Amino acid sequence: MQQANTRRNFIRNSAALFALSTFKASRLDALALANPRRVALIGTGWYGKSDLFRLMQVAPIEVVGLCDVDKQQLQTAASLVAERSKSSASIPTYGDYRKMLAAEKPEMVLIGSPDHWHALQAIESIKSGAHVYLQKPISVDVLEGEAILATARKYNRTVQVGTQRRSTPHLVEAKKNIVDAGLLGKVHHIEMCCYYHMRNNSNPAVQAVPDFLDYEMWTGPAPLREYDGLPHRRWWRAFMEYGNGIMGDMCIHMFDTVRWMLDLGWPNRISSTGGIYGSNPGKSNIADTQTAVFEYEGLNCVWQHRTWGTAADPEYPWSFKIYGENGTLCGSTMKYDFIPSGKGEKIHRDVVLEKEKYPEDLTEKDIELFAAPATREHMKNFLHAIDKGIKPVADIEEGHISTASCILANMSMKLQRPLRYDPVRRLVVNDSEATAMLQRNYRSPWKHPYLAVH
Repeated sequence: MQQANTRRNFIRNSAALFALSTFKASRLDALALANPRRVALIGTGWYGKSDLFRLMQVAPIEVVGLCDVDKQQLQTAASLVAERSKSSASIPTYGDYRKMLAAEKPEMVLIGSPDHWHALQAIESIKSGAHVYLQKPISVDVLEGEAILATARKYNRTVQVGTQRRSTPHLVEAKKNIVDAGLLGKVHHIEMCCYYHMRNNSNPAVQAVPDFLDYEMWTGPAPLREYDGLPHRRWWRAFMEYGNGIMGDMCIHMFDTVRWMLDLGWPNRISSTGGIYGSNPGKSNIADTQTAVFEYEGLNCVWQHRTWGTAADPEYPWSFKIYGENGTLCGSTMKYDFIPSGKGEKIHRDVVLEKEKYPEDLTEKDIELFAAPATREHMKNFLHAIDKGIKPVADIEEGHISTASCILANMSMKLQRPLRYDPVRRLVVNDSEATAMLQRNYRSPWKHPYLAVH
Protein backbone atom coordinates (compact mmCIF):
# COMPACT_ATOMS: atom_id res chain seq x y z
CA MET A 1 0.00 0.00 0.00
CA GLN A 2 2.79 2.35 0.95
CA GLN A 3 4.48 1.63 -2.39
CA ALA A 4 1.24 2.40 -4.28
CA ASN A 5 0.80 5.66 -2.35
CA THR A 6 4.38 6.60 -3.11
CA ARG A 7 3.82 5.88 -6.76
CA ARG A 8 0.58 7.92 -6.79
CA ASN A 9 2.33 10.81 -5.03
CA PHE A 10 5.17 10.65 -7.54
CA ILE A 11 2.76 10.75 -10.48
CA ARG A 12 0.72 13.55 -8.89
CA ASN A 13 3.84 15.59 -8.06
CA SER A 14 5.32 14.97 -11.49
CA ALA A 15 2.11 16.13 -13.13
CA ALA A 16 2.09 19.20 -10.95
CA LEU A 17 5.70 19.96 -11.79
CA PHE A 18 4.99 19.46 -15.50
CA ALA A 19 1.98 21.74 -15.30
CA LEU A 20 4.00 24.32 -13.40
CA SER A 21 6.88 24.16 -15.88
CA THR A 22 4.44 24.43 -18.78
CA PHE A 23 2.76 27.38 -17.07
CA LYS A 24 6.12 29.04 -16.49
CA ALA A 25 7.17 28.43 -20.09
CA SER A 26 3.90 29.84 -21.39
CA ARG A 27 4.31 32.86 -19.13
CA LEU A 28 7.86 33.36 -20.38
CA ASP A 29 6.67 33.07 -23.99
CA ALA A 30 3.87 35.54 -23.28
CA LEU A 31 6.34 37.86 -21.56
CA ALA A 32 8.65 37.71 -24.57
CA LEU A 33 5.79 38.49 -26.92
CA ALA A 34 4.58 41.29 -24.67
CA ASN A 35 8.09 42.71 -24.29
CA PRO A 36 9.82 42.24 -27.64
CA ARG A 37 13.42 43.31 -27.97
CA ARG A 38 13.88 46.84 -29.28
CA VAL A 39 16.04 46.58 -32.39
CA ALA A 40 17.52 49.14 -34.77
CA LEU A 41 19.28 48.65 -38.10
CA ILE A 42 22.08 50.81 -39.49
CA GLY A 43 22.51 50.23 -43.22
CA THR A 44 19.27 49.09 -44.89
CA GLY A 45 20.79 47.65 -48.05
CA TRP A 46 20.94 44.03 -49.16
CA TYR A 47 22.56 42.31 -46.19
CA GLY A 48 21.33 44.70 -43.52
CA LYS A 49 17.74 43.80 -44.38
CA SER A 50 18.63 40.13 -44.70
CA ASP A 51 20.09 40.05 -41.19
CA LEU A 52 17.06 41.84 -39.77
CA PHE A 53 14.63 39.47 -41.51
CA ARG A 54 16.49 36.44 -40.14
CA LEU A 55 16.27 37.89 -36.63
CA MET A 56 12.55 38.52 -37.09
CA GLN A 57 12.13 34.84 -37.93
CA VAL A 58 13.58 33.59 -34.64
CA ALA A 59 12.58 36.15 -31.99
CA PRO A 60 9.84 38.63 -31.16
CA ILE A 61 11.28 42.07 -31.85
CA GLU A 62 10.13 45.64 -32.28
CA VAL A 63 11.99 47.55 -34.97
CA VAL A 64 12.40 50.97 -33.36
CA GLY A 65 14.58 52.57 -36.02
CA LEU A 66 16.07 52.23 -39.47
CA CYS A 67 19.02 54.33 -40.60
CA ASP A 68 20.41 54.93 -44.07
CA VAL A 69 21.88 57.82 -46.05
CA ASP A 70 19.92 56.76 -49.16
CA LYS A 71 16.34 57.94 -48.68
CA GLN A 72 14.97 55.67 -51.41
CA GLN A 73 16.65 52.60 -49.98
CA LEU A 74 15.51 53.60 -46.51
CA GLN A 75 11.85 53.93 -47.48
CA THR A 76 11.90 50.63 -49.35
CA ALA A 77 13.29 48.94 -46.26
CA ALA A 78 10.71 50.60 -44.00
CA SER A 79 7.88 49.28 -46.18
CA LEU A 80 9.31 45.74 -46.29
CA VAL A 81 9.93 45.65 -42.53
CA ALA A 82 6.41 46.92 -41.80
CA GLU A 83 5.01 44.24 -44.10
CA ARG A 84 7.07 41.52 -42.41
CA SER A 85 6.15 42.67 -38.92
CA LYS A 86 2.47 43.07 -39.86
CA SER A 87 2.47 46.42 -38.10
CA SER A 88 0.42 49.43 -39.03
CA ALA A 89 2.69 51.72 -37.04
CA SER A 90 5.25 53.67 -39.02
CA ILE A 91 8.87 52.80 -38.30
CA PRO A 92 11.10 55.77 -37.38
CA THR A 93 13.69 56.43 -40.07
CA TYR A 94 16.94 58.37 -39.82
CA GLY A 95 19.80 59.57 -42.00
CA ASP A 96 22.23 59.87 -39.08
CA TYR A 97 22.85 56.86 -36.84
CA ARG A 98 23.83 59.07 -33.90
CA LYS A 99 20.43 60.73 -33.85
CA MET A 100 18.69 57.36 -34.04
CA LEU A 101 20.67 55.92 -31.14
CA ALA A 102 20.00 58.98 -28.99
CA ALA A 103 16.28 59.12 -29.77
CA GLU A 104 15.30 55.44 -29.81
CA LYS A 105 17.67 53.84 -27.26
CA PRO A 106 17.57 50.37 -28.91
CA GLU A 107 18.53 47.27 -26.92
CA MET A 108 20.14 45.72 -30.00
CA VAL A 109 21.67 47.27 -33.10
CA LEU A 110 22.36 45.44 -36.35
CA ILE A 111 25.08 47.04 -38.48
CA GLY A 112 25.03 46.30 -42.20
CA SER A 113 26.75 49.41 -43.53
CA PRO A 114 29.91 49.40 -45.69
CA ASP A 115 33.11 48.37 -43.94
CA HIS A 116 34.56 51.88 -43.51
CA TRP A 117 31.70 52.75 -41.14
CA HIS A 118 31.74 49.65 -38.95
CA ALA A 119 34.05 50.88 -36.20
CA LEU A 120 32.43 54.26 -35.49
CA GLN A 121 28.90 52.89 -35.66
CA ALA A 122 29.67 49.85 -33.51
CA ILE A 123 31.42 51.91 -30.84
CA GLU A 124 28.65 54.51 -30.69
CA SER A 125 26.01 51.77 -30.49
CA ILE A 126 27.85 50.06 -27.63
CA LYS A 127 28.23 53.35 -25.77
CA SER A 128 24.49 53.98 -26.14
CA GLY A 129 23.87 50.73 -24.22
CA ALA A 130 23.06 48.41 -27.11
CA HIS A 131 24.27 44.91 -27.87
CA VAL A 132 25.57 44.77 -31.44
CA TYR A 133 25.39 42.37 -34.37
CA LEU A 134 28.25 43.61 -36.56
CA GLN A 135 28.83 42.51 -40.11
CA LYS A 136 32.27 41.35 -41.09
CA PRO A 137 34.94 42.53 -41.52
CA ILE A 138 34.63 44.52 -38.32
CA SER A 139 37.07 47.23 -39.42
CA VAL A 140 39.18 48.63 -42.25
CA ASP A 141 42.31 48.98 -40.14
CA VAL A 142 43.72 46.96 -37.26
CA LEU A 143 43.46 49.59 -34.54
CA GLU A 144 39.78 50.21 -35.31
CA GLY A 145 39.26 46.58 -34.35
CA GLU A 146 41.23 47.05 -31.14
CA ALA A 147 39.03 50.05 -30.31
CA ILE A 148 35.77 48.12 -30.83
CA LEU A 149 37.02 45.24 -28.70
CA ALA A 150 38.09 47.56 -25.88
CA THR A 151 34.77 49.40 -25.96
CA ALA A 152 32.72 46.20 -25.89
CA ARG A 153 34.64 44.95 -22.86
CA LYS A 154 34.50 48.32 -21.06
CA TYR A 155 30.72 48.62 -21.41
CA ASN A 156 30.08 44.89 -21.00
CA ARG A 157 28.07 44.61 -24.21
CA THR A 158 27.67 41.51 -26.35
CA VAL A 159 28.97 41.84 -29.91
CA GLN A 160 28.32 39.05 -32.38
CA VAL A 161 30.24 39.28 -35.66
CA GLY A 162 28.53 38.15 -38.86
CA THR A 163 30.96 35.30 -39.52
CA GLN A 164 28.04 32.89 -39.57
CA ARG A 165 29.99 29.88 -40.82
CA ARG A 166 30.43 29.22 -37.08
CA SER A 167 26.66 28.65 -36.98
CA THR A 168 26.25 26.88 -40.34
CA PRO A 169 24.52 23.59 -39.42
CA HIS A 170 26.47 21.25 -41.69
CA LEU A 171 29.79 22.86 -40.71
CA VAL A 172 28.90 22.65 -37.01
CA GLU A 173 28.33 18.95 -37.63
CA ALA A 174 31.68 18.64 -39.44
CA LYS A 175 33.51 20.27 -36.55
CA LYS A 176 31.88 17.95 -34.03
CA ASN A 177 31.93 14.66 -35.93
CA ILE A 178 35.10 15.05 -38.00
CA VAL A 179 37.49 17.54 -36.40
CA ASP A 180 36.69 17.21 -32.69
CA ALA A 181 36.24 13.46 -33.04
CA GLY A 182 39.84 13.18 -34.25
CA LEU A 183 39.12 11.67 -37.66
CA LEU A 184 41.63 13.98 -39.34
CA GLY A 185 44.52 13.12 -37.07
CA LYS A 186 47.31 15.68 -36.84
CA VAL A 187 46.67 18.68 -39.10
CA HIS A 188 49.65 20.35 -40.81
CA HIS A 189 48.19 22.21 -43.77
CA ILE A 190 45.05 24.13 -44.74
CA GLU A 191 44.06 25.58 -48.09
CA MET A 192 41.37 28.24 -48.52
CA CYS A 193 40.21 29.87 -51.73
CA CYS A 194 37.74 31.96 -53.69
CA TYR A 195 37.63 31.81 -57.46
CA TYR A 196 34.44 33.79 -58.04
CA HIS A 197 34.63 36.42 -60.78
CA MET A 198 33.41 39.07 -58.36
CA ARG A 199 35.70 42.03 -59.01
CA ASN A 200 33.71 44.90 -60.53
CA ASN A 201 35.62 46.22 -63.57
CA SER A 202 33.17 48.98 -64.44
CA ASN A 203 34.33 52.42 -65.55
CA PRO A 204 31.38 54.78 -64.99
CA ALA A 205 31.61 58.50 -65.66
CA VAL A 206 31.62 61.12 -62.91
CA GLN A 207 28.10 62.43 -62.38
CA ALA A 208 25.95 64.59 -60.15
CA VAL A 209 24.99 63.19 -56.75
CA PRO A 210 21.24 62.41 -56.67
CA ASP A 211 19.16 64.40 -54.19
CA PHE A 212 18.07 61.25 -52.32
CA LEU A 213 21.66 60.32 -51.36
CA ASP A 214 23.75 62.06 -48.69
CA TYR A 215 27.07 61.21 -50.30
CA GLU A 216 29.07 63.22 -47.78
CA MET A 217 27.62 61.13 -44.94
CA TRP A 218 27.95 57.91 -46.94
CA THR A 219 31.69 58.60 -47.27
CA GLY A 220 32.13 59.61 -43.63
CA PRO A 221 35.71 59.03 -42.41
CA ALA A 222 36.89 57.50 -45.71
CA PRO A 223 38.52 59.38 -48.62
CA LEU A 224 35.95 61.24 -50.73
CA ARG A 225 35.93 59.85 -54.26
CA GLU A 226 34.29 61.69 -57.12
CA TYR A 227 30.72 60.42 -57.36
CA ASP A 228 30.31 57.98 -60.25
CA GLY A 229 27.09 56.16 -59.39
CA LEU A 230 25.38 54.55 -56.43
CA PRO A 231 28.11 52.87 -54.36
CA HIS A 232 25.83 50.12 -53.07
CA ARG A 233 25.58 47.14 -53.57
CA ARG A 234 28.84 45.96 -55.08
CA TRP A 235 30.52 49.13 -56.35
CA TRP A 236 32.02 50.23 -53.06
CA ARG A 237 33.69 46.82 -52.65
CA ALA A 238 35.78 47.59 -55.74
CA PHE A 239 37.83 50.14 -53.77
CA MET A 240 40.35 49.83 -50.96
CA GLU A 241 39.14 53.22 -49.68
CA TYR A 242 36.06 51.51 -48.24
CA GLY A 243 37.10 47.95 -47.50
CA ASN A 244 39.89 45.40 -47.79
CA GLY A 245 39.17 43.80 -51.12
CA ILE A 246 38.36 40.15 -51.60
CA MET A 247 40.74 39.30 -48.75
CA GLY A 248 38.51 41.24 -46.32
CA ASP A 249 35.26 40.13 -47.93
CA MET A 250 35.74 36.42 -48.66
CA CYS A 251 38.94 35.17 -47.04
CA ILE A 252 37.76 36.28 -43.61
CA HIS A 253 34.86 33.80 -43.75
CA MET A 254 37.00 30.78 -44.56
CA PHE A 255 39.93 31.77 -42.34
CA ASP A 256 37.58 32.41 -39.43
CA THR A 257 35.96 29.02 -40.02
CA VAL A 258 39.22 27.06 -39.83
CA ARG A 259 40.35 29.06 -36.79
CA TRP A 260 37.09 28.11 -35.07
CA MET A 261 37.30 24.47 -36.13
CA LEU A 262 40.91 24.05 -34.94
CA ASP A 263 40.83 26.56 -32.06
CA LEU A 264 43.53 28.78 -33.59
CA GLY A 265 44.35 32.23 -32.26
CA TRP A 266 46.57 34.92 -33.75
CA PRO A 267 48.93 33.73 -36.52
CA ASN A 268 52.63 33.84 -35.70
CA ARG A 269 53.45 35.44 -39.04
CA ILE A 270 51.53 36.61 -42.10
CA SER A 271 52.82 37.02 -45.65
CA SER A 272 51.07 37.78 -48.91
CA THR A 273 51.75 38.48 -52.58
CA GLY A 274 49.49 39.53 -55.40
CA GLY A 275 48.02 42.50 -57.19
CA ILE A 276 46.12 43.37 -60.35
CA TYR A 277 47.44 40.78 -62.78
CA GLY A 278 44.52 40.34 -65.16
CA SER A 279 43.04 42.85 -67.58
CA ASN A 280 41.76 45.91 -65.72
CA PRO A 281 39.55 48.09 -67.90
CA GLY A 282 37.80 49.69 -64.95
CA LYS A 283 38.45 51.86 -61.91
CA SER A 284 38.67 49.12 -59.29
CA ASN A 285 41.88 49.10 -57.24
CA ILE A 286 41.46 45.81 -55.35
CA ALA A 287 43.68 42.82 -56.13
CA ASP A 288 42.32 40.36 -58.65
CA THR A 289 44.97 37.79 -57.70
CA GLN A 290 46.32 37.17 -54.20
CA THR A 291 47.97 34.49 -52.13
CA ALA A 292 48.40 34.75 -48.35
CA VAL A 293 50.00 32.48 -45.76
CA PHE A 294 48.91 32.57 -42.12
CA GLU A 295 51.62 30.72 -40.20
CA TYR A 296 51.10 28.77 -36.97
CA GLU A 297 53.42 26.38 -35.18
CA GLY A 298 53.66 23.35 -37.48
CA LEU A 299 50.71 24.54 -39.57
CA ASN A 300 50.21 26.86 -42.54
CA CYS A 301 46.83 28.27 -43.60
CA VAL A 302 47.13 29.27 -47.26
CA TRP A 303 44.63 31.53 -49.05
CA GLN A 304 44.29 32.00 -52.82
CA HIS A 305 41.86 34.11 -54.81
CA ARG A 306 41.55 34.85 -58.50
CA THR A 307 38.77 36.79 -60.21
CA TRP A 308 39.64 35.30 -63.56
CA GLY A 309 40.19 31.81 -64.98
CA THR A 310 38.71 28.61 -63.61
CA ALA A 311 38.50 27.26 -60.07
CA ALA A 312 41.17 24.80 -58.95
CA ASP A 313 38.33 22.53 -57.78
CA PRO A 314 34.99 23.35 -59.44
CA GLU A 315 33.18 21.50 -56.63
CA TYR A 316 34.67 23.88 -54.06
CA PRO A 317 35.17 27.32 -55.66
CA TRP A 318 34.87 29.18 -52.31
CA SER A 319 35.99 26.86 -49.58
CA PHE A 320 38.52 25.47 -47.14
CA LYS A 321 40.37 22.15 -47.16
CA ILE A 322 41.89 20.84 -43.94
CA TYR A 323 44.59 18.23 -44.55
CA GLY A 324 45.24 15.80 -41.71
CA GLU A 325 47.42 12.74 -41.44
CA ASN A 326 44.33 10.50 -41.49
CA GLY A 327 42.12 12.34 -43.95
CA THR A 328 40.95 15.56 -45.57
CA LEU A 329 37.94 17.73 -44.77
CA CYS A 330 36.60 19.90 -47.59
CA GLY A 331 34.03 22.48 -46.56
CA SER A 332 31.97 25.28 -48.08
CA THR A 333 28.68 27.08 -47.57
CA MET A 334 27.01 24.38 -49.67
CA LYS A 335 28.41 21.09 -48.31
CA TYR A 336 31.27 19.19 -46.76
CA ASP A 337 33.18 16.04 -47.66
CA PHE A 338 35.47 13.96 -45.49
CA ILE A 339 37.88 11.73 -47.39
CA PRO A 340 39.85 9.26 -45.23
CA SER A 341 43.47 8.57 -46.15
CA GLY A 342 43.17 4.81 -45.80
CA LYS A 343 40.36 2.61 -44.61
CA GLY A 344 37.15 4.20 -43.51
CA GLU A 345 33.97 5.63 -44.93
CA LYS A 346 33.71 8.84 -46.88
CA ILE A 347 31.22 11.27 -45.36
CA HIS A 348 29.20 13.81 -47.35
CA ARG A 349 26.63 16.36 -46.20
CA ASP A 350 24.75 19.05 -48.12
CA VAL A 351 23.40 22.33 -46.83
CA VAL A 352 19.81 22.16 -45.57
CA LEU A 353 17.91 25.19 -46.87
CA GLU A 354 14.84 25.08 -44.55
CA LYS A 355 12.53 26.20 -47.36
CA GLU A 356 9.59 24.28 -45.95
CA LYS A 357 9.98 25.71 -42.45
CA TYR A 358 10.46 29.28 -43.70
CA PRO A 359 8.54 29.53 -47.00
CA GLU A 360 8.88 33.33 -46.96
CA ASP A 361 12.53 32.81 -47.87
CA LEU A 362 11.46 31.77 -51.35
CA THR A 363 9.93 35.16 -52.16
CA GLU A 364 12.58 37.38 -50.57
CA LYS A 365 14.52 39.36 -53.14
CA ASP A 366 18.23 38.54 -53.39
CA ILE A 367 18.22 36.20 -50.39
CA GLU A 368 21.17 33.84 -50.03
CA LEU A 369 19.16 30.70 -49.33
CA PHE A 370 22.27 28.74 -48.32
CA ALA A 371 23.15 31.36 -45.68
CA ALA A 372 19.68 31.85 -44.20
CA PRO A 373 19.75 28.84 -41.82
CA ALA A 374 23.24 29.82 -40.65
CA THR A 375 22.22 33.41 -39.96
CA ARG A 376 19.12 32.28 -38.07
CA GLU A 377 21.27 30.07 -35.84
CA HIS A 378 23.77 32.91 -35.47
CA MET A 379 20.98 35.22 -34.30
CA LYS A 380 19.76 32.60 -31.80
CA ASN A 381 23.27 32.30 -30.43
CA PHE A 382 23.52 36.10 -30.19
CA LEU A 383 20.29 36.28 -28.17
CA HIS A 384 21.35 33.38 -25.94
CA ALA A 385 24.68 35.08 -25.22
CA ILE A 386 22.92 38.32 -24.27
CA ASP A 387 20.47 36.54 -21.97
CA LYS A 388 23.12 34.39 -20.28
CA GLY A 389 25.85 37.03 -20.12
CA ILE A 390 28.32 34.82 -21.99
CA LYS A 391 30.40 35.28 -25.13
CA PRO A 392 28.70 34.41 -28.41
CA VAL A 393 30.24 31.95 -30.84
CA ALA A 394 31.56 34.80 -33.02
CA ASP A 395 32.56 37.13 -30.20
CA ILE A 396 34.09 40.48 -31.15
CA GLU A 397 37.57 39.27 -30.16
CA GLU A 398 37.34 36.37 -32.62
CA GLY A 399 36.03 38.71 -35.30
CA HIS A 400 38.90 41.09 -34.62
CA ILE A 401 41.55 38.36 -34.99
CA SER A 402 40.11 37.18 -38.30
CA THR A 403 39.61 40.71 -39.62
CA ALA A 404 43.01 42.02 -38.54
CA SER A 405 44.80 38.99 -39.97
CA CYS A 406 43.27 39.69 -43.39
CA ILE A 407 44.18 43.38 -43.13
CA LEU A 408 47.75 42.42 -42.22
CA ALA A 409 47.87 40.16 -45.28
CA ASN A 410 47.00 43.16 -47.47
CA MET A 411 49.67 45.19 -45.69
CA SER A 412 52.20 42.42 -46.32
CA MET A 413 51.30 42.37 -50.02
CA LYS A 414 51.82 46.14 -50.23
CA LEU A 415 55.08 46.16 -48.26
CA GLN A 416 56.36 42.95 -49.91
CA ARG A 417 57.52 41.37 -46.66
CA PRO A 418 56.15 39.11 -43.88
CA LEU A 419 54.63 40.73 -40.79
CA ARG A 420 54.38 39.68 -37.15
CA TYR A 421 51.65 41.44 -35.20
CA ASP A 422 51.89 41.73 -31.42
CA PRO A 423 48.29 42.10 -30.10
CA VAL A 424 49.51 42.93 -26.58
CA ARG A 425 51.68 45.88 -27.61
CA ARG A 426 49.51 46.51 -30.68
CA LEU A 427 52.38 46.90 -33.11
CA VAL A 428 54.13 45.04 -35.91
CA VAL A 429 57.31 43.58 -34.46
CA ASN A 430 60.49 45.35 -35.60
CA ASP A 431 58.64 47.20 -38.37
CA SER A 432 57.83 50.85 -37.71
CA GLU A 433 56.57 51.41 -41.26
CA ALA A 434 54.02 48.59 -40.93
CA THR A 435 53.08 49.74 -37.42
CA ALA A 436 52.22 53.17 -38.82
CA MET A 437 49.83 51.47 -41.26
CA LEU A 438 47.79 49.87 -38.47
CA GLN A 439 45.77 53.11 -38.27
CA ARG A 440 44.38 54.81 -41.35
CA ASN A 441 43.94 58.56 -41.61
CA TYR A 442 40.37 59.75 -41.11
CA ARG A 443 38.79 62.48 -43.18
CA SER A 444 37.91 65.55 -41.13
CA PRO A 445 35.90 66.10 -38.98
CA TRP A 446 35.74 62.38 -38.11
CA LYS A 447 38.18 61.14 -35.48
CA HIS A 448 39.77 57.72 -35.36
CA PRO A 449 38.42 55.92 -32.25
CA TYR A 450 41.65 54.21 -31.14
CA LEU A 451 43.20 57.03 -29.12
CA ALA A 452 39.89 57.70 -27.36
CA VAL A 453 39.80 54.21 -25.82
CA HIS A 454 43.52 53.47 -25.29
